[in-house]
Amino acid sequence: MAADLQSKYTKLAQEYSKLRAQNQVLKKAVVDEQATSASVKDELKQREQSLRKVEQEMDSLSFRNQQLAKRVELLQEELLASEAKGKKSKSKGDSPSQPNLQTQIVFDEDLQKKIQENERLHIQFYEADEQHRKQEAQLRARLEQLEKESDQHQAVVDGLTGKYMETIEKLQSDKARLEVKSQTLEHEAKDCRIRTEECQQQLRKYQMELNRQLKQSSSVIQEKVPFNDTKFGDYNSLNVPPHNRRHQLKARDVAGQALGFIQDLVAALLNFHTYTEQRVHIYPLDSSIEAISPLNQKFAQYLHENAAYVRPLEEGLVQLHQSITEDTVTMLETVDKLQDFSKHVCTYTHFLKKILPYQLKSLEEECEAPLCSSSLTCKNQELQRDMRTVTSVFDKLQTYVSLLALPSVREDAMPQTSSSAVFTQLAGCLHSLHDAIKEMSKHYSQKASLEQELPTVTQKLRTTNECLLSSMGSLTNSTHKIATFFSNNLDFFTSSTGYGPRGGSGTLNPLQAESMLGNKKQASAYMQAVRKPRPESVPYTEALTNRRVLTSSTESREGLTQQVLQSQEKIARLEQEKEHWLLEAQLGRVRLEKETQRIAELEAQLSATLGGGATTAATQALATSPSPAAQDRPGAAGLQNQEPEEKGAGRDTTESTSLVGVLITTTGSEDVSEEESREHLIKAHYVSRVAELTSQLQMADSKAVHSHAECRALAKRLTIAEKSREAMAEELKVANQNISRLQDELATTTHMHAHTHTHTHTHTHTHTHTHTHTRQVY
Repeated sequence: MAADLQSKYTKLAQEYSKLRAQNQVLKKAVVDEQATSASVKDELKQREQSLRKVEQEMDSLSFRNQQLAKRVELLQEELLASEAKGKKSKSKGDSPSQPNLQTQIVFDEDLQKKIQENERLHIQFYEADEQHRKQEAQLRARLEQLEKESDQHQAVVDGLTGKYMETIEKLQSDKARLEVKSQTLEHEAKDCRIRTEECQQQLRKYQMELNRQLKQSSSVIQEKVPFNDTKFGDYNSLNVPPHNRRHQLKARDVAGQALGFIQDLVAALLNFHTYTEQRVHIYPLDSSIEAISPLNQKFAQYLHENAAYVRPLEEGLVQLHQSITEDTVTMLETVDKLQDFSKHVCTYTHFLKKILPYQLKSLEEECEAPLCSSSLTCKNQELQRDMRTVTSVFDKLQTYVSLLALPSVREDAMPQTSSSAVFTQLAGCLHSLHDAIKEMSKHYSQKASLEQELPTVTQKLRTTNECLLSSMGSLTNSTHKIATFFSNNLDFFTSSTGYGPRGGSGTLNPLQAESMLGNKKQASAYMQAVRKPRPESVPYTEALTNRRVLTSSTESREGLTQQVLQSQEKIARLEQEKEHWLLEAQLGRVRLEKETQRIAELEAQLSATLGGGATTAATQALATSPSPAAQDRPGAAGLQNQEPEEKGAGRDTTESTSLVGVLITTTGSEDVSEEESREHLIKAHYVSRVAELTSQLQMADSKAVHSHAECRALAKRLTIAEKSREAMAEELKVANQNISRLQDELATTTHMHAHTHTHTHTHTHTHTHTHTHTRQVY
């Protein structure tokens, strides 16, 4: 932060120096303009003086000219008069006088001189007038140019002044913001210094603790450890390596992605070989019309068997992906399914080598067709080169895959550095395969476009070519995805797997891998047995805190206890009443059921033993038998049932008496069972009620503790809020001081700007007034 602040201050200083230099240049330009204006004024004064002189000369010359004109007129009049006199004298006697002739000659010469002088003066006056006009035009043009330059300079000065003021305001705002930021940074720096000191103290304490632990550990190691088994390779090879779960998950993920790409590649290869077989049956000869050549028949037969060579690639990689799980060890030495996948790749490569001569001969046969042009022949030759390249690249690919599968057969077949190089070469080979298939697709596309122009091309051939081009496009995309995927995961392939003896660089053999997996299972079972869920309980520290809180708040506890006891007594009284009425209701329900059952039995017995008369006697006996309400009130029942009707009915009374005795005996045993069930119900009710009240008491205690903890937390928050309020008051005071200082600076700057603006306006007004006066003079 300090470096950023210093750089910002440096930039502001540079901008201020630039603006200051521009201000100096502008001041110098204004001074030069003022000097130029003064010189122009001086020159203008001199021109005015010369103009006045010329005007005076013109006035004198015009006056002299007028005089000369008057003199010429007089001389002409005199000449005319003299000529008239001469004519008269000639007419009188032709006696001219010699003096008059001489006088005439003198007058003529004088007149000639005056005429010449007048002509010269006219010429001088015209030249002076022209020169004056030219000078006036030049001065006017110069004045207009100077006025334009002055306006331009004034506009530049105004623009720079506005820009300067904006820059000053911006700099002032930046200064204020930077001051606030610097104060904040100072506070942060103080806090950082305090935290740094605290961290240094903690660091020294931790260093001392670590040194103490190091000394203790060193002494324990020296006393207790007989030797370091990781120091010697023979001993270290006996250690069981750890299991790298992250590596296994990454390996399974990578294998899953590779499986998806290989499935796309297998589908593209199947389509490519199938559509190639279909094209062989169509071009150059259509097998549905005429027989194709034996070469193409053999080629089509081989192509028809492509699924037997292509499908195992997908199946082998599926088995490889299934063999990589979280509970296995994935290394080149332990992946047995990679050898099977290598065999499938080798089988497919042999298949490509087997069909390559037939592909080349088939293309040559297409070139020998009568309508095959030279460009089409060239494209067939390029396709031949592309097919050779693709086959050779697949051969290289099979070689590298076989090398990677070799350590699973023999452990010491390839070291780690060689496997990294093989993976790198395999990535380059995959890119080469993509480039070769891309070139083949491009050349075949050009060939298909040329075949479209042939007059004998059929719709079946066009459709086959389109399908073949789409299969090549999908094949190009698949190889590109595989090459990109392998390059992106090359670091994972070439990096160490993390399996091996501790502290050593050895590799892992299958026996060690099996032992490691067995130990992993045992450790997992042990950890699951250890990590059984514990019953929920209050932590010891929390229980101590709750005890302190409850001890410190004895009065509130006693009040709460009294309230709880009162509530418990009230609840117990209500529960007793509730249980009493419940038991009464149950007993009444039982009695009702028994009476209903007894009445049904009596009715059945009476209907079975008696006839019509007996039925009447039984009806009377039932009418005189006591009801449940009468049994509850035996005195009242006896008074109601004692009627003098015992004559002629002695046998019925005896039977009834025997039945009543039976019923009384039965009722006594049932009363005993009812009392036992009632006692059992009352006991169960009170036990459940005591448990419920105990849980409620515990809940009330925990709520009281929670309320006390919340009060303490609120008190702490109140203290922190008071401290923050005081800090904010200090910051507000400092901010108010900064605001007052900035307001003073702003007032001073505004006053200076107003004074400068007034001075500039006065100077401009003076200059304008001078120019106006000059124009008026002109």
